[in-house]
Amino acid sequence: MRSNGGSGESASSQPPRNPSPQKAERPPVLKKFKTISPDDPRPTPHFPGPLFPAVRRVTSLRSSSDRRGCVDADASAKNSSGSNVSNNLNNVDVNNLSDRDWMYPSFLGSHAARNRVVTVKAASKSPSRGSGGRLVDGVQGKLVDEKQKTDSPTKKEEVKIVESQVSTTATTTQSSSVSSSSGRRARGVKLKRYFIFSSIIFSCIFPVSYVIHLRDKVARLEEENINLRRWCSEINVVGNNSNEVLQPEDDSSFHFFNNADSRTVALYTVVITLVMPFVLYKYLDYLPQIKNISKRTKPNKEEVPLKKRIAYMVDVCFSVYPYAKLLALLFATVFLIGFGGLALYAVSDGSLAEALWLSWTFVADSGNHADSVGTSPRIVSVSISSGGMLIFAMMLGLVSDAISEKVDSLRKGKSEVIEKNHILILGWSDKLGSLLKQLAIANKSVGGGVVVVLAERDKEEMEMDIAKLEFDFMGTSVICRSGSPLISADLKKVSVSKARAIIVLASDENADQSDARALRVVLTLTGIREGLRGHVVVEMSDLDNEPLVKLVGGDLIETVVAHDVIGRLMIQCALQPGLALIWEDILGFENDEFYIKRWPQLDGMQFEDVLISFPDAIPCGVKVAADGGKIILNPDDNYVLKEGDEVLVIAEDDDTYAPAPIPEVRRVDFPKVPELPKYPEKILFCGWRRDIDDMIMVLEAFLAPGSELWMFNEVPEKERERKLIDGGLDISGLANIKLVHHEGNAVIRRHLESLPLETFDSILILADESLEDSVVHSDSRSLATLLLIRDIQSKRLPYKDTKPTSLRLAGFSHSSWILEMQQASDKSIIISEILDSRTRNLVSVSRISDYVLSNELVSMALAMVAEDKQINRVLEELFAEEGNEMCIKPAEFYLFDQEELCFYDIMIRGRQRQEIVIGYRLANNEPAIINPPKKSESRKWSLDDVFVVISSGS
Repeated sequence: MRSNGGSGESASSQPPRNPSPQKAERPPVLKKFKTISPDDPRPTPHFPGPLFPAVRRVTSLRSSSDRRGCVDADASAKNSSGSNVSNNLNNVDVNNLSDRDWMYPSFLGSHAARNRVVTVKAASKSPSRGSGGRLVDGVQGKLVDEKQKTDSPTKKEEVKIVESQVSTTATTTQSSSVSSSSGRRARGVKLKRYFIFSSIIFSCIFPVSYVIHLRDKVARLEEENINLRRWCSEINVVGNNSNEVLQPEDDSSFHFFNNADSRTVALYTVVITLVMPFVLYKYLDYLPQIKNISKRTKPNKEEVPLKKRIAYMVDVCFSVYPYAKLLALLFATVFLIGFGGLALYAVSDGSLAEALWLSWTFVADSGNHADSVGTSPRIVSVSISSGGMLIFAMMLGLVSDAISEKVDSLRKGKSEVIEKNHILILGWSDKLGSLLKQLAIANKSVGGGVVVVLAERDKEEMEMDIAKLEFDFMGTSVICRSGSPLISADLKKVSVSKARAIIVLASDENADQSDARALRVVLTLTGIREGLRGHVVVEMSDLDNEPLVKLVGGDLIETVVAHDVIGRLMIQCALQPGLALIWEDILGFENDEFYIKRWPQLDGMQFEDVLISFPDAIPCGVKVAADGGKIILNPDDNYVLKEGDEVLVIAEDDDTYAPAPIPEVRRVDFPKVPELPKYPEKILFCGWRRDIDDMIMVLEAFLAPGSELWMFNEVPEKERERKLIDGGLDISGLANIKLVHHEGNAVIRRHLESLPLETFDSILILADESLEDSVVHSDSRSLATLLLIRDIQSKRLPYKDTKPTSLRLAGFSHSSWILEMQQASDKSIIISEILDSRTRNLVSVSRISDYVLSNELVSMALAMVAEDKQINRVLEELFAEEGNEMCIKPAEFYLFDQEELCFYDIMIRGRQRQEIVIGYRLANNEPAIINPPKKSESRKWSLDDVFVVISSGS
């Protein structure tokens, strides 16, 4: 007892502690006033302020002597032991200690009453009790200690301490219950949703089963009733006519089920089928939550809702599978027919087969439902007809989309080309128009061909640009397809493996980018699994990139370097005026061109006899079969054709010539006129080309020592030398020409006036490298420079009239054609590089001596090599600075003035100079004639005439 009292004293002396380390969050507790007895004369305390009046209900507790008496009586009954005291203390009515409540104002809403503390009895005497046990022991200790004290104020303080301990315990219990209630509330919401979903499903399924059960019960009752009436009839309870009334329509329960229960089942099936989509759409996202609750797993917050997943799968299905829409429409049609037939069967008296047929008629023709009788059949028939109209509209939409997609595919060039032995052009450039023109002319002899164009442009735009050419393709079909030459699928779409020739055009980018793209196209072509039947002609922009493309493509690739061809041709035309027109005649398919063919009847003949064996062609060389197909231009006269050798000729077409018997010619030796010595020349380059170093090397081979090359452009002099050295030119090693640098703009007049323009033998206006990406700007600059130079030369008339005749032209004293061209350009040959064929007419009226139509000549060369890849070897040799070349020679080298000779005679005299005469130009006729007809007819020749020959250059 003393120890308990001690503990009670210590407990009462110390403030109560909260058993939980962190104080739970709780609502504010109203302040409690000191308990006042009803007999106290003092006024009852209340909350200050007029807005919150409160009245406290005072419950009088038992006096301290009564409580002490109860405790003493219990203690004496149980031998006054400490444990008995504790047991007796558990019986103390603690509820009376906290039976004090505030009356809460009604206008503030509902007020939750305070939790009352229930006294917990000690279950064991063990010291290892929980916090609740310790709390009760503390309370008991306080009460036992209070028993020993007789002072009334002390007893009241003891009651207050007990009340505070009980209040703390209640508050802690309430806070812990609040923390766990949120989880139970969330689970309750999920269970509520699950319960609602299950209830809806149950409410849809249970009535059907219940109705079927009632139908079975009614059937059994009717059967019992019929049996009972039959039994009564047998005992004469019912009259004679009762049998007909009492007999059922059919004894077959199956038939009864079909006529009665099946319609009910059909009706409820229709209703459930109508309701279920809305239910599923409403509660579809709750299915994963129900699954998680059943498996007791935590839901994943990042999980995509089920509706979105289903919509995504449908979208993917319609996108990936082309026939998904058609199958969905078919399924919808079958479902509507079946569903409508089932609904009609439920509301009508007909059979199921008849209802399905009626459903089909309503779907196929929406006007058939007009004959329906009854409200329910009419509602169902109108619904089926509406669904049929919707399905018919969807079907029209699908058919319209399919047709539109097919038309768009054809319009955009996405369809496949089913052709063979056609010519395939990859890419698009300004050369395409002239290239198509040349290919159409080449195919004219066979009635036309097929040319397929694959480019990264819209098909309609390509067809419109081709239509603007206003050219008759003479039976040749041009098919355009939109695609990339770098994609194998697009190449297979145009039957690349069946083409007899493939032309890769250079793009309109700068030279390096264009050649890089051409290299990628060649790599793609070599990777075609089916292989290539024809050869590939690649247009290159820079000569330095040619070896890499040939390394990748091998023998399958033939390259035509546009810049190199035009540069060499410009130099040849500058040295020999009028040569550009001859090249246009030979390279193009409009007049005469190169052909190679084998003639077995010519085997064993010498080349000098073969030369005059073709009345409609001019032999120029031999393709030697024993030397791996090497082509020899201008071979020796004593070369004998062997088996397998082919003859290279210049003819109008491949089917317009054939060998004939050798004609009679006069083989008379003509005195050989020596070649005139070369004189120094003065040439001006206006502009800067990327391959200008190659042009300088060609000039170094053709010009005489002491010649000057003036370079006028906007590139600084130091940068010029660096670029020339980087291009491989040894400036210090130039022996025949001297470089003279001038910096200026070729379209500014005062810059051009600083040059001695009237002293130059030839002026070459080059397409500047800075404008090579824009054809129009480049041609405009070239044309402006040309007009300025001509105007400056025309105003320097005194010097022009006194200027001596050029040493180079002095040797052609009888060549009036060359003199006329020289006078047309004010005694200077002006060669202008023109990239666009539309500028040709503008240049022709500007009184220049000669011109080069770059894109036209390159297109001709590409078309010729596409028709026969062997011609590329011939062109390479004719454009080279060494070997055979095409040139213009005066008539005095082959005849006397007014001498009467046939063309065969002139060809024989040309062989004495190791030359092949291929044409001529008369003094009184402007155009040159290549491969003249009637070669055996004699005529008079003048020394003013000139001849076009293929010379060895020696």
